[in-house]
Amino acid sequence: MNSARGCIFPGIVLGCLLLVGFSSLAIVSEPVSAQAEVNAPASASKAEKAARGCGLNAAVPEEIRQWCDLIESAAQEQDLDPALIAAVITQESSGDPSSYSSSGAVGLMQVMPKDGLAASFQCIHGPCFAARPTMDELFDPRFNVQYGTQMLAGLVRKHGNLRDALRAYGPMDVGYMYADLVLGIYAGYQSGSEG
Repeated sequence: MNSARGCIFPGIVLGCLLLVGFSSLAIVSEPVSAQAEVNAPASASKAEKAARGCGLNAAVPEEIRQWCDLIESAAQEQDLDPALIAAVITQESSGDPSSYSSSGAVGLMQVMPKDGLAASFQCIHGPCFAARPTMDELFDPRFNVQYGTQMLAGLVRKHGNLRDALRAYGPMDVGYMYADLVLGIYAGYQSGSEG
């Protein structure tokens, strides 16, 4: 997920890179029993969603389209393209709200929480993710998509362009590989037929 600059992993720096840096590349889904109802797409049925329509392109897989209302709402709040958020979700979790990576990243957009495994990562000034939400908060799909979208929008403002923002959002020390993967998915979601 978001890079942990200055991460200090006792003993082996490479271990830190593997655990923190490659979180979105090694997603391991673990069901969270208490989250079954929370993880259901918003209260509207699939028929209701189909009736009102989803602005996401038909090229976006159903696993992602089922979160259309969350994606569109978060994207609108942050002035980002919903297809971009759908692309990040595709790369990060394949639309699985209970995704939990080997590095401790949580949910649809694989955000590192302040607790769980992520709490063990130390940066120069203390725990790397101390200001982040909890795992429980991030297992709520609506909260997760809103938070992840807000993080990405902040990175776009900071870096001034989407490619550098995605590089910062993704695993550290993989160059632009993550950014280019997401941009490729995004391009496909923009060019398919409308849904």
